[in-house]
Amino acid sequence: MPVLKFRVYWEEDESVYRDIALKPAQNFLQFHQAILLAYEFDSKHKATFFRSNDNWQRGREIILEQDGQPRVAEPLLMAETPIGSMVKAPNQKFIYLYDFAKNWTFLVELIGVAKDENIKLTYPACVRKEGLAPSQYGTKGLIGDKLVEMEEKYDLNKEGMSEDGFGEEGEESSEKDDDGLEGGAEEENLF
Repeated sequence: MPVLKFRVYWEEDESVYRDIALKPAQNFLQFHQAILLAYEFDSKHKATFFRSNDNWQRGREIILEQDGQPRVAEPLLMAETPIGSMVKAPNQKFIYLYDFAKNWTFLVELIGVAKDENIKLTYPACVRKEGLAPSQYGTKGLIGDKLVEMEEKYDLNKEGMSEDGFGEEGEESSEKDDDGLEGGAEEENLF
């Protein structure tokens, strides 16, 4: 049985992506769950897929559950829609939205079709991870080899600023800096 391989980019940073392999008969609900697992998100929020064209314009919607919202075209349900039925082009694209309050957006593109499945994998399967996944509820950091959640705090009080050489906005100084420029002198932007 053939296997479809999709690249799921995080819209904010296309260097962060996950490659997910699925069988054409698997449905969008399974795809949705595989994306959440690959990006280490929980499954507490609503989600939707849109079929898309090469310009990432939203087309037919594939929703998680009926919501009673009026739409131009009746949406399909993820659990009832096989992936293969929505693939109409060799580089088929979808837009995946998760958690409508946070509006996590992922761009999904078909990047390959394999003739045979890998018997060592259970599909859907995340077959490649690139970049540090965004944190669903905070910021992520590395401590040792472990990925941990941490809260960033910055102390931008006046005392801390002046100690590090930061002064008030517009404040001029007659002291020369390391480059021999007098404080307040305009520096040429080299970049």
